[in-house]
Order: sequence, then C-alpha cells, then structure tokens
Amino acid sequence: MADSTTSLELSPEENVKYDMITRRLQEVLGGEAIKAILQEGRTPKAYWGAYFPDSSFENESHIGYFVPLTKIADFLRAGVEVKILLADVHAFLDNLKAPLDLVQHRTKYYEYVLLAVFKSLGIPTSKLHFIQGSTYQLTREYNMDNYRLCATVTEHDAKKAGAEVVKQVESPLLSGLLYPGLQALDEQYLDVDFQFGGVDQRKIFTFAELYLPRLGYRKRSHLMNAMVPGLMGGKMSSSDPNSKIDFLDSPEVVKKKIKGAFCEPGNVEDNGLLAFAEAVLFPISQLKIDQAKGTGVMDEDGKEALSTDQKSFASDNAPEGTLFTVNTKFDGPMHFSTFADLRQVFKDEKLHPADLKPAMVDAINRLLDPIRKAFEASEDFQKTENLAYPDLNAKQPAKKKKVCAIVCHS
Repeated sequence: MADSTTSLELSPEENVKYDMITRRLQEVLGGEAIKAILQEGRTPKAYWGAYFPDSSFENESHIGYFVPLTKIADFLRAGVEVKILLADVHAFLDNLKAPLDLVQHRTKYYEYVLLAVFKSLGIPTSKLHFIQGSTYQLTREYNMDNYRLCATVTEHDAKKAGAEVVKQVESPLLSGLLYPGLQALDEQYLDVDFQFGGVDQRKIFTFAELYLPRLGYRKRSHLMNAMVPGLMGGKMSSSDPNSKIDFLDSPEVVKKKIKGAFCEPGNVEDNGLLAFAEAVLFPISQLKIDQAKGTGVMDEDGKEALSTDQKSFASDNAPEGTLFTVNTKFDGPMHFSTFADLRQVFKDEKLHPADLKPAMVDAINRLLDPIRKAFEASEDFQKTENLAYPDLNAKQPAKKKKVCAIVCHS
C-alpha cells in the first residue's frame, strides 16, 4: 500500500513508474520522496540488503527469495538503479556461525543465482549492481560513523530495532546490537533513495529514519514486502529443509517437497503454496504476457528484452488473459486470470489440494529450470557452490602420521 500522505501530481508516465515501484507491497514509508524524484526526472536508487548469506553450513538459498526478486524486477523495469548488498560483514556478525571466508563464497554463489534469475525473466541488468559489504564497511569513514551512532543510540532502541531480524539467543552477543545501526549506515554509504525489504524489517527501517538525520544524513524511504509462509506453514526458513525449496533442487525433490507441503482444504490464510502463487507466479506470468505483446521492459538500447527461458504459467490452450492453469482430475482445466479468483475457488473448496499441488510442482520446476541449466553450464558456478556449501559428510583424506625420530647418544 502507498502512503496516505502522498499528494504530488505526476505525469501519466511518472505515475506508471511509481505504480510499478510500489505495487504489491504491504507498506510504503516515504512515497512522497520517491514521487519527487520521479517528478524531477532523476533515476531513483534502491538498496536491497535482505539477501544476507546464511551463516550455517548446511542451508542453501531457497525460492522464498523469488518474492523480493520479483519485486526487484519491477524496480528495474521502472528504471530504478538497484544495488544488491552482498552483506558478508552482516552475516559474519549474525551469531558468528561461519568464518568470513566461507561467507564470501556464499556471496559469490548468490550473485550467480540472482543473475540467472533475472536473465530467465528477461530483465535487463545494466542498472543492477552487486556490492560486497566489506568493500566499504571496513573503511575509516564508515567505522567512525558507526562509533558516532554507538554514542547516540540507546541499548533499548538497538535491541528493539533488531528484535525480528537478529537471531534471538539465550546469551546475545554485542554484534546483535550493532546490526541495526550498520544497516542504517548502509543507506548513506550506498547512496540510495530507498531501502527495500520484508515487513519483518520495519523496526530497522524506522530506526534508520530516526537516527540517520541525527548524524546529519537525510532520511530515506522504505518499501516493504509481505512475508510469505513456508511449505509447512509459518515462516519459510533456511534451517528447516521441509519448509523450503532450494534453487538447485531437482524436479523430483521439488515434487516430493510440494507433496508434503501443508495445504489444508479451504484454508487460504496459512497456505505457503497460495502465497507463493500470489507473490511470484502470477506477477511473473503477467510479465511474460506483457513481453509477448511487446509491452514489457526495454533494455538500455530501447529494444524489447524478451526471455526464451520462461513462459506464463497458463496452459497452451488457455483463454487469453489466463495467468495460471490447474488441470483437475475430474473437472478438466481451470483457468485463472487473477489470484483473487484462485484464492476464492480454493476457499470455497471447489479446487482440491490434490489438484493444486501438481500445478505448483509444474510451475516451480519451470521457474527453476533455467537456473539449473545455468548451473550445469558453468564450471565456475559449480565450483563456487561447492565452496559455499561444502559437504560435511564427505570423506576427508587421511592425514599422514608424523614419525618422531629419536636419536640416542651413547
């Protein structure tokens, strides 16, 4: 939803861009400032720092990240310059579960994945920039500002800001209190106009709005996505393998996980499959239709950026305007042009989970197939994945026993 306070009058073209930037969001703080930038003819600059590399050994990135990536695709289509922070320092501070060199392999792996996703969607990436956090977060200037912030922020405010994002443990580390301040400073040092993230980061965003001006820096706008439940209900978590599907999961693994997903008949409130369809499948399907009509995104040369990797999630014989098709066992195909229609049919129990799940398996595998192909075609991608997520069960080479020579002197 947009701010209730926005009042600037925009041209039709500017309105289209603003709508593309803010649509499908749960909340927008500072929409007026974004409108002003568009009205001035400047290019808005955004930062996404939600893609923090997971710091445990066994957890690869999962398709829940398609939710923010689909929104970032909107930003790029609207001409926004997007900076993706590969937050190695943040991840290192996050309960210190992995050494910094492993975290850096993770950041490189994520860069490969993200580029594969945007390529499959046909989104030009000339205005997409990947920035390693340690390239500026270890500088003298940044650290002096961090000390200034530490001399200003109360322990209560720092703890409150990070309550929903920083891992809560019995004996919290000091690093958890630093986390919100570092994320606030990133807005200044990345030189952006707005930060984007999940609504779970709202307290960090309002923290930044309060404290950056106290350092003499301007307040930024903040755009927030709704949170999407995992496959088993509740939050999609990297630490629960049953709640998420990894980007490189095989078609068979995807099918198995979807089969076991929580999907109660008529339950539309705590349904990870429906939430994923709303946040990812329907918007991507619409994007594909727009591109096929020649109304999609333009690249930097003014040419249409079409993708051959992705198609809409409608069947080939679906009526025009269909975004998602479910082939039912007894009633034949059901075609949906809006998510609201799909939600209502499921709520009325006219669509059974046994029919929805195979359609979701097909759609998600179609979504992941270009990423799998990109992985299989790149030795560097494969090598990076192995370094980022080492197999802890792999047999290590036996160490040679040291032989101590004892010299006896008679």
